[in-house]
Amino acid sequence: QVHVVESGGGLVQAGGSLRLSCAASGFIFSVAAMGWYRQTPGNPREFVAQITHGEVTHYADDVKGRFTVARGDAENTVNLLMTNLKPEDTAVYYCKTTAISTTTSARDYWGQGTQVTVSP
Repeated sequence: QVHVVESGGGLVQAGGSLRLSCAASGFIFSVAAMGWYRQTPGNPREFVAQITHGEVTHYADDVKGRFTVARGDAENTVNLLMTNLKPEDTAVYYCKTTAISTTTSARDYWGQGTQVTVSP
């Protein structure tokens, strides 16, 4: 089993910054990618950013230049540094880990989400 836990959400004023962290643990053989998605009430979950095992990063167009995804210091961790935050960034942010466990082939594992609220 693989567990994914996010942390670092909170309330911030527009123009401010927040850093989200995500840690994957459990019976992990290898991690192919770790990424961030976000969701607002009544809307589908949308892609925000991702970093692959080979350190290749991808970003949604509306966060390019403001958000940075990077591996954390500990194994199987990833951080999302969000700067110049806007009210429209308000959402629940979810970490997705694509991993091969010791008992299954590659699949996606999701965390429980962390709330980010940006006030005007």
